[in-house]
Amino acid sequence: MGRSRSRSRSASRASKSTSKHRSKHKKRRTRSRSTSRDKNHRHSRVRSRSRDRERKRRHRSLSSSSSSSDDDLILRAKRREEEEKKLELERQRLQKQKELEEKLIEEEVARRVEELVAKRVAEELEKRKDEIEAEVKRRVEEAKQIMEKQMLQELEQQRAAEIESQKRKEEEERQKRLELERIMLENNKKIEEAQRKLAEEQLKLVEDQRKMLEEKQQLEDKRRHETKREQEVILNKKNARPKLSFSIGGR
Repeated sequence: MGRSRSRSRSASRASKSTSKHRSKHKKRRTRSRSTSRDKNHRHSRVRSRSRDRERKRRHRSLSSSSSSSDDDLILRAKRREEEEKKLELERQRLQKQKELEEKLIEEEVARRVEELVAKRVAEELEKRKDEIEAEVKRRVEEAKQIMEKQMLQELEQQRAAEIESQKRKEEEERQKRLELERIMLENNKKIEEAQRKLAEEQLKLVEDQRKMLEEKQQLEDKRRHETKREQEVILNKKNARPKLSFSIGGR
């Protein structure tokens, strides 16, 4: 009897849950309502089978002898456990089916909401078509003016940069030219100084050569003069005896 009440309460809770689920979504898709009816029908069949098994079990219990009471209790316990497992599996199946149905409903609702939003957006765009086109044209014109202004500014900046670059090049060329002139002037000064020193050295060399020639000429004249005197002395000795000269305090 206790098992029957437990099954009745389980069946009652399952029936109430199914009824609540069906009433909650009765305005939704037809497939959901059909699935709920099938679920209730299957649950009723399970409950009917449970009742038949209970009646058969009670009938076998009355016809059994007292010697097999312990075995009967064990058998009933096993059967009760099996029935509870079946009920738990059925409950899990119903729960999964419920979750699947809820997921399908959520997806359908999301799809319909998305379609409705797209439709509303399209209708709103169609209503505001002229306004949107005018706004687009205004923004395009504004963007065009901004781009033209930016291009003019960029061109002006490029011209200014080119002028500045040209000035820098001219200044660099001028500095290079001045530096080159300075280097040439220094080189000319160095060349002039070198030429002056070379001229002085050449003049000194010429003067030294002249002096050497004069000294050489003087030496040659002196040597010729001495040679001539020696020749005269030799000739005088041959021709006449030299006169003797006496002087007081002679050499």
